[in-house]
Amino acid sequence: MALCEWVYLDGKIVAASRARVPVFDRGLLFAQSVYEVTAVVHGALIDVQAHLERLERSLTGVDLPLPMSLDEIEAVQTALIRKNALSQGVIYLQITAGDYRERDFAGSRRLRPRLFAFCQARPLIDEKSRNGVGAITVPDTRWARRDLKTTQLLSQVLAYRRAHDADAFTAIMHEDGMVTEAASANVWIVDRAGDLQTRNLSAALLGGVTRAAVLRLAEIPVRELAFSLDDLRAANEVFLSSSGGMILPVTQIDAAPVGTGKPGPVTRNIQRAYYQAVGFDVAADAPWALP
Repeated sequence: MALCEWVYLDGKIVAASRARVPVFDRGLLFAQSVYEVTAVVHGALIDVQAHLERLERSLTGVDLPLPMSLDEIEAVQTALIRKNALSQGVIYLQITAGDYRERDFAGSRRLRPRLFAFCQARPLIDEKSRNGVGAITVPDTRWARRDLKTTQLLSQVLAYRRAHDADAFTAIMHEDGMVTEAASANVWIVDRAGDLQTRNLSAALLGGVTRAAVLRLAEIPVRELAFSLDDLRAANEVFLSSSGGMILPVTQIDAAPVGTGKPGPVTRNIQRAYYQAVGFDVAADAPWALP
């Protein structure tokens, strides 16, 4: 993966090496900031309207106004993709509460948000998509409004670090014995009855844009219902959904195999349907996902 040369900051596209954010920015001082990450395939934004709607909802949740209209934010992303000649990867939006040259918890009555955007060029379908990944389970220590996509990501950072220390790719978080979500993705299981299940939306987890796409594309029954760690470990298949990872099979949890220890048929069907929906040529880009 590679960060792109050009970024957007405070109304201008500039070289990343020249971009500067003031040290008194409220995003740095208080984490009063939100973000979105959107996949880019063949130079086009994937599910952009759903991402922008979630961005507006997150801003409202942390008491921040939009820095510009949603159409203008989409235009910023499109311009940045073109400037970087980005064909495949992701684009990040970071919106902070801005800089007021003081440290005051409440801040100004009229906040002036700062918009920062950058791109990362990388393949969205890779060996992890084909072979699956390992995961560990960790307690969920995040704040109570996990449905808002804020930059308060310390719990996720620590979860990823614990996973890497255990030679796993990611961590699946749990609370009171029930699975919430992965460190940066929604979690799905195929239970022993063959049904597809993912946790119902609430303040306990983020409503993923890719999660919504899977719900539209799934051709088997889907239950939106909380499930336990025991259900997770007993599942025939487990996969994750996110903008950056798309549909990622989980083949090992806490060093024990999931099902056969290989990506299962339901996961492959979901991968194939999603890849087709966002514009990939499955035969060329993911032939292993074909029936």
